[in-house]
Amino acid sequence: MIAQDDVFLAPDVEWYHLSPIIALVSGALLLLVVGALTPRWPRGLYAYVAALTAAVAGALALLQWNDVTDNGVSTLVGGALAFDTFAQMITITICAATFLVALVTDDELRRAGKDGPEVYALFLIAATGGVVMGSANDLILLFLGLETLSLALYVLAASDRERPTSRESGIKYFVLGGFASAFFLYGIALVYGGTQSTNIGEIITSFQTSVLLDGKDTLVLAGIALLIVGLGFKVAAVPFHVWTPDVYQGAPTNVTAFMASVGKAAAFAAILRVLVIALPFHRDDWRPAIWVLAVLSLVVGSVLAVVQTDVKRMLAYSSISHAGFILVGVEAAGHDAGERVLGDGMPSVLTYLLLYSVLTVGSFAVVALVARSNGGDTSLDAFKGLAARRPTLALALTIFLLAQAGVPLTSGFIAKWGVIQAAVAEQSYAIAIIAMVAAVIAAYLYLRIMVSTWLEAGDDSTVREAVPMSTGLAITAAAAFTILIGVWPGWLLDAAQSVTTYAR
Repeated sequence: MIAQDDVFLAPDVEWYHLSPIIALVSGALLLLVVGALTPRWPRGLYAYVAALTAAVAGALALLQWNDVTDNGVSTLVGGALAFDTFAQMITITICAATFLVALVTDDELRRAGKDGPEVYALFLIAATGGVVMGSANDLILLFLGLETLSLALYVLAASDRERPTSRESGIKYFVLGGFASAFFLYGIALVYGGTQSTNIGEIITSFQTSVLLDGKDTLVLAGIALLIVGLGFKVAAVPFHVWTPDVYQGAPTNVTAFMASVGKAAAFAAILRVLVIALPFHRDDWRPAIWVLAVLSLVVGSVLAVVQTDVKRMLAYSSISHAGFILVGVEAAGHDAGERVLGDGMPSVLTYLLLYSVLTVGSFAVVALVARSNGGDTSLDAFKGLAARRPTLALALTIFLLAQAGVPLTSGFIAKWGVIQAAVAEQSYAIAIIAMVAAVIAAYLYLRIMVSTWLEAGDDSTVREAVPMSTGLAITAAAAFTILIGVWPGWLLDAAQSVTTYAR
């Protein structure tokens, strides 16, 4: 609200521009309210409503892309939200991952006799928080989006109440996530103390028009440090990664896929908003910290992933390594933060987030099918003989693993090439070399899984994996997209590049 002569004037609300968020909230309310007041819906309908909601929200964001490029960037609701191509691309990424996860979750819940609207509503609520984080033009609103996302993820991680490991993962995630949120909120308070505002536009103006004296610059630097700690936890960057293996392994596999895709995309969008867009004048202060986090994540994630024997823990450490790769792009973006002409850092990060979100959901979808046929076992032994039992499923898993390794003609190669090229363009040769070495180390991890899948004989008593229609559709779509981008990436790279022109 805006006070003027003792009269409160509400800010204008651009309903159409807010339509992706409205669609996600409406879908969640529909599932919760109508689902609670009506008899059990026909099988699969909860999942299809959630998937349709995510698809509609993503389509609305896609429609608004041209509006941004035609009319330029702007802000919504009194400057609280940014309306730019950055926000639209993050929205599309989150909605695509939510769509796939909803399809994967359908059979998982029905086979366990737990089909209901609650999990799908939480997916949509978490997605709403992620979209707000990617669109926020105010640090307080960004924090609200972060908490909306986080609270939903805490509940989702512990949603399988019959499994002690699920309850344990939810508690661990909640306790450590609460500490991270406290760091982030205290960081916002210190930045406010130094700049007298939490609005990103006003923060930038403060740095442009005044010199921070009387210790205010110290407040801002301390605030930046705490913001990095809070967001470093959310993206699972080393040394804030300790929750990741246990939570990923203990949570239901479909929830793990959601955390690894939507959670990571939203958190990295927040990092770009806070550091690159809101605090470009301190880039020489925060960029070395990002450099260190990137190197630690690359090395620790790749090395520890290789020695694991459980595939879910392997993919958990792999996600830490991927966070390192994305931080390479963030570090590259820091070189040009605040400049009139931005480099390739930000587009490479947004491209990586979209491609990684799709292929990681596909990877965990295959893991979920294998675990279901092996009594919940996700060790390497459970994948032995998968090619003999289900060759198409083994082929899809191989595509996802090759993409995560960065093999050419897959989307993973485009993603990793993009961030490394961005680092080289900024003459960050050391971090680019470390990233390439880490990619080679991590390739051994994916090779281990492929060897178990294709070359090792499985137990004859192992049940042949059943592939439900919705899960099969999600896996097929993810595999096709992974190959399509690997062969024909130009259109996506051009779209991502427009973010440097149409970002607020």
